[in-house]
Amino acid sequence: MEWLLLARLLWSLLFLCADLTEGVTITSTEQTMVTKALGEKVTLLCQYTLAAGDEGLLDIEWVVLEPKKEQPVIMYSQNTVYDKYHMAGRVQFVNQNPADGDASIDILNLQPADSGTYQCKVKKAPDMQTHRVQLSVYEKPQKTKCYVEGSQEIGTDVTLKCKSQGGTPLISYHWGKMGKEGLPDRSSLNSDTGDLLIKNASRASSGTYKCVASNRVGADECSLVLNVTPPVNRAGTIAGAVIGTLLGLCLLAFIIFCCCKKQREKKYEKEVHHDIREDVPPPKSRGSTARSYIGSNRSSLGSMSPSNMDGYAKTQYNKVPSEDFERTSPQNPNFQPPKVAAPNLSRMGAIPVMIPAQSKDGSIV
Repeated sequence: MEWLLLARLLWSLLFLCADLTEGVTITSTEQTMVTKALGEKVTLLCQYTLAAGDEGLLDIEWVVLEPKKEQPVIMYSQNTVYDKYHMAGRVQFVNQNPADGDASIDILNLQPADSGTYQCKVKKAPDMQTHRVQLSVYEKPQKTKCYVEGSQEIGTDVTLKCKSQGGTPLISYHWGKMGKEGLPDRSSLNSDTGDLLIKNASRASSGTYKCVASNRVGADECSLVLNVTPPVNRAGTIAGAVIGTLLGLCLLAFIIFCCCKKQREKKYEKEVHHDIREDVPPPKSRGSTARSYIGSNRSSLGSMSPSNMDGYAKTQYNKVPSEDFERTSPQNPNFQPPKVAAPNLSRMGAIPVMIPAQSKDGSIV
């Protein structure tokens, strides 16, 4: 009887421990870290089971854990979904009814800012369970370019460059040569910088090379054609460059000389054209002198009588001032001024006067 009572007691304790351990249990605990590419979709798992003794309301909550707070993502409570948070329009439950045991969510069009630690909380009184997932959003390498640095001549060191314009570090670069030959024996690759150095290049180094840039979420590639040629005649190139430079300098000097010469000629012509002697006075006009003298004596001609007209005709016209006489011999009293001819008087503006003939006794004929 004692053994029977002991057995019943142990059986009761086992059932009591089973009831204490049962409750909300999250079963998708294998997903702890997820890495996705920019613009892709990710599914964060949160599958659970409920205990028969849990009779409270079911609440499901997804949040992003930040250093000082929890930022809500999506919630389910009392048969209602709440998703109007900072990811509105890009987040949704995988199951339309999360109460069926699946609270997993889909996040669409991933952005770099979506990286972080996400926590799923399932609560049904009196029990509650949580599960965390670390999400990392990376950008694939893109716009990868290949080019050659240095001379592509036989015997020189040639460097093949490979660089991606975008992509989240760390990016790894790998070079390969198309065909069966593979990379040259004297080549070395830096997978971090994407440089492939080919030492002492030969014709066998020529060919098509391909570079692949990759990180944790994707890859991108580019290619180039390497053509190793014999070295050019550098002495002839240098001599041609020197000769061309000298010819150019000579032509430039000749043009400068011609321009200076032409400028000097123009300057000389301008100085000769404007050379005026200030010590020589301008000549006086004879016409104005004679005209003023004749005009001042017009009134006296009309008042002269015939008796004295003869003397006036002989002497008055001889008194027309002469510039040559005044300028050449003003101190010679015996000098007789030259007579002015009638045509010259006309040109000087003189007015002709008709003098009537007279008899010896002074009467007019």
